[in-house]
Amino acid sequence: MRKNGLKKLLETSQAVNAWLSIPSSYSSELVASCGFDAVTVDLQHGMIDFSQAVPMLQAISTTPATPLVRPSGSDPVEIMHLLDAGAYGVICPQVDDAEIARKVVAACKYPPQGSRSFGPARGLLYGGSDYFQHANDEILVFVMIESRAAVENLDAILDVKGIDGVYVGPNDLSLSYGEGPGSFPEGRVAEIIETIRAAARARGLATGIFCADGEMASQRLEQGFQLVTPGNDAGILKSNCLLQLEKIRGRKTRPGGEAY
Repeated sequence: MRKNGLKKLLETSQAVNAWLSIPSSYSSELVASCGFDAVTVDLQHGMIDFSQAVPMLQAISTTPATPLVRPSGSDPVEIMHLLDAGAYGVICPQVDDAEIARKVVAACKYPPQGSRSFGPARGLLYGGSDYFQHANDEILVFVMIESRAAVENLDAILDVKGIDGVYVGPNDLSLSYGEGPGSFPEGRVAEIIETIRAAARARGLATGIFCADGEMASQRLEQGFQLVTPGNDAGILKSNCLLQLEKIRGRKTRPGGEAY
């Protein structure tokens, strides 16, 4: 089976992950070719459905980047479908307790470790003919910690066998504590984020986090996170468009919307 480059990298080092919300195989290939260690197709908040995710995963596979997905939730059928499509890792959102974590792991693992169904799908084309024999070891399972409930159940979640890492969703985490979204360099949310990171590392689990930009991502790496995402494709596209307009006009351009 094709080795999971991201999993091997995280054993000894740190990695940078790209995040795709635009449903385009062309932009997926462009982003993946930039040199990111991994690229995540976002089906939760991205404007992407399964039929659009498949050609995006195919585009990513033309590069050395490891293809990951964030499913819309913890539905086992969706997770299995995305793995069959060639995803080499899952970053599952809204994992608020150990029961959900166990369900996610089961969907990612073939028996006897889990309940994933086997089918001759694209995963074998990308992974190789011996995919079944090695998939349980190669596929990465990340659970997102992004709520007060998840923090309260943190130890139980992290102790679920089969999890490879945690991925912090700082915006939703902050909202669950009654604060607005942001970068959280200090304060209560910052302390909670560090608690999550330290608890995961104490168990030998990988730690990931979504960041506003490259500067924040660099700071998170210095903090000890192993997998950082410097914003998503839509945000990077918009910010660079505004930057180019500012260079041309000599002044900041007022964005047409407040979504990003």
